[in-house]
Amino acid sequence: MPIGPLLKNAKFTPEQRQVIELAFNSTLRKLNLVDRNDPVCEIVAHKIIKIAENGVTSAVAISQMATRELGIPKE
Repeated sequence: MPIGPLLKNAKFTPEQRQVIELAFNSTLRKLNLVDRNDPVCEIVAHKIIKIAENGVTSAVAISQMATRELGIPKE
């Protein structure tokens, strides 16, 4: 699932949306998730959006926080 549809009604600027999409794609790569139809992708997307809503503005930080909050160990 692409993250775009979840951002449709969210109140983010275009720049924030770009950061969120970068964080989402980076996190999926870390998790080796290539099938966007995998339900885990939606879980990741919701986590990324929640972190961004809390004011985190760096794609790297959002991705790191998401993996940590999802309980995924560091490589």
